[in-house]
Amino acid sequence: MSDDADGRPGSDGEHDLQERFGTKARALAFYDGSVSDRLNDVMTAFVRERIMFFLSTADGDGNTDCSPRIGPRGFVTVLDDRHLAYPEFRGNGVQASLGNIHENPHATFLFVDWWDTTVGLHVNGRATLHDEVDGAHDPTDVNRTKTWVELEIEEAYIHCAKHVPRLSIEEFDPPWGTDDPSAKRTGFFADVD
Repeated sequence: MSDDADGRPGSDGEHDLQERFGTKARALAFYDGSVSDRLNDVMTAFVRERIMFFLSTADGDGNTDCSPRIGPRGFVTVLDDRHLAYPEFRGNGVQASLGNIHENPHATFLFVDWWDTTVGLHVNGRATLHDEVDGAHDPTDVNRTKTWVELEIEEAYIHCAKHVPRLSIEEFDPPWGTDDPSAKRTGFFADVD
């Protein structure tokens, strides 16, 4: 993403549609008041409290993938105001998200507070894969981390709360990184004859 002649971040496509739909003034106000190239203190505290985020990636041809990442509070480490890291736990072995990052580093972490404020936080940037990340911490302590993903932040901004439902959690203590098919419910969507 790069600034255009009006100083707007974002793509040519979004700028074209802002003109078409007459939303340029609202978009400029949003960019000026809500978009940052780093995390501020409120954003940092918000990330540290989350137990889930959605990871969006695309391969080298632009084919997309969006997957949830879930862990205990603090599983996403705020390294500083420009860098996040999280442990990629062992999953189904497909490596869709990591494969995309390997081909195309552009990624989004979308954090949503489903339980209190219903506010979301988009964090866009460039992701890289590492065996270890200095200062990052895996609070599961189960030695199931296959790699670390670090995001260098390019922009961070709010996802407003007006259409986000409030949810609740009754109990949450999953077997992190397990290969147990019953815990994973691997065949849930399999065709049954």
